[in-house]
Amino acid sequence: QVQLVESGGGLVQPGGSLRLSCAASGSIFSINAMGWYRQAPGKQRELVARITTGGFTNYADSVKGRFTISRDNAKNTVYLQMNRLKPEDTAVYYCNANIKERSSLWFREYWGQGTQVTVSS
Repeated sequence: QVQLVESGGGLVQPGGSLRLSCAASGSIFSINAMGWYRQAPGKQRELVARITTGGFTNYADSVKGRFTISRDNAKNTVYLQMNRLKPEDTAVYYCNANIKERSSLWFREYWGQGTQVTVSS
């Protein structure tokens, strides 16, 4: 009933920028925190950045000062602006959101399908 659809991944040179978007749709009653995780080959999925409904943010140390997370609550959309990209940022990036469906009593976690980000010259 609820879907998260990511866009904006691709191939970029070191030092370049990309902007990821993730839109939540479906039978949504309310959304709490939204965020981005990533998973590189052979590694565990890790938190990149997270943002609350009120706009409070937290970031992985490895991306602080380079990445910025934001959200548009009216559009149920979260963004990740990635600047000064490094080869070690290469990974599949997943959108995550804590959502309560209209038919549910509870909030639960939802995940997008993932979008590939490759940083290479």
